[in-house]
Amino acid sequence: MNAARTNALILAVSAWIDSAPENSTRPPEALLWGRVAKVGEEAGEVIAALVGTTGHNPRKGHSHTLADVERELLDTAMTALAAVAHLHAGEPEPPDLLALLEAQVLAVAHRAGLA
Repeated sequence: MNAARTNALILAVSAWIDSAPENSTRPPEALLWGRVAKVGEEAGEVIAALVGTTGHNPRKGHSHTLADVERELLDTAMTALAAVAHLHAGEPEPPDLLALLEAQVLAVAHRAGLA
């Protein structure tokens, strides 16, 4: 993994979303709400894929695979990291998103007694 490239691409995607014509007239608070709500929307897609994997909807049957669930989980993670980038959009230096993620992973591991 090239962490610097990954960080730069997430920052670029976040900036692309922020600069979309549809977002240019939104108040900052509305834009923030939209970015955070999108994380919830993506989580809903994970659930839909899981339902499709397990066949819990008899009308649709087995419509997804675990690979679909994995892709949706990663989309959710990407969307969350892009929302974090949005939180830092006005700062003079862009954040190291993967370092922020690592710090959170270590904090959770510490709470679990694993670090």
